[in-house]
Amino acid sequence: MDKLAFIARRLLQGLAALLLIAVMNFMLVRAAPGDPATVMAGESGAADEVFLQQLRERFDLDKPLPAQLATYLGQLARLDLGTSYRQQAPVLDLILERLPATLLLTGSAFLLSLAMGVALGVWASTQVGTWKDSAISVLATLFYATPLYWLALLAVLVFAVWLPWLPAFGYQTVGGGHEGVARWLDIGHHLILPTLVLSMFYMAIYARMTRASMLEVASQDFVKTARAKGLPPGRVLRAHVLRNALLPVVTLAGLQAGAMVGGAVLIETVFAWPGIGRLLFDALTQRDYSLLLGTFLVTAALAVAFNVITDLVYTLVDPRIELS
Repeated sequence: MDKLAFIARRLLQGLAALLLIAVMNFMLVRAAPGDPATVMAGESGAADEVFLQQLRERFDLDKPLPAQLATYLGQLARLDLGTSYRQQAPVLDLILERLPATLLLTGSAFLLSLAMGVALGVWASTQVGTWKDSAISVLATLFYATPLYWLALLAVLVFAVWLPWLPAFGYQTVGGGHEGVARWLDIGHHLILPTLVLSMFYMAIYARMTRASMLEVASQDFVKTARAKGLPPGRVLRAHVLRNALLPVVTLAGLQAGAMVGGAVLIETVFAWPGIGRLLFDALTQRDYSLLLGTFLVTAALAVAFNVITDLVYTLVDPRIELS
């Protein structure tokens, strides 16, 4: 019952945060330079003032800003994200069509980066002062400092051009006609390269965080007491050090899980991955206000959901933490 009350309270807080985010995004997007009516008129080959005025009236762009905001919030209350100017389709349908690909990519990258980062951090903390610890620290710093787009282009050059082991672009083989298990294997084959690239940056962060947290916890008195009692080193490492050291890592992972969804824009663009990151980039270049606001709101909602899940995971990592 306590968990249900906690979840309900956090969801209400999340809704309030989403409302504030929606208003801020609306004002920021409207303040950006560019006129969607001009973009649409230019694409249709007619840019006279009469046609521009018709487009503005059609999409409520001729109304004052407060009236546009009121209309937008009224649509959100009905779970209506509006209609894309460019694609002439409901924004919610466009996002739901692309969302599974983004969740597949970011979810795979998140799990891989967390598992590898924690494993490398634990190993480095047990090899302090050796060349293994130094090698892990150097690699973590290197991947942290390397821009993702450069790493993505380098990965395409090495693993798709020089060594044609992995496909460079796309979600699945065009015209492959795969079905069932073969289709999923084909998607997995295309997923390997973008997942590895996206996970490298976050894996470096988790490795450094885990190593530092493990060393800090290992120096505390309750760990020294456990060792003095004669407990096996492996049990001390797992039950006493790792369990307590994971709390800051879980906190950081929960914050970055939502950020990873929005941060996949570069990766989806480089690898032509059909997710909402690519959709967001296209909407930005086309001044598609409704689509921009919709993708911003969905990524914010995912971040709120991940934060709630993180709070619940706290109780699994350390049962002493109470949700109340």
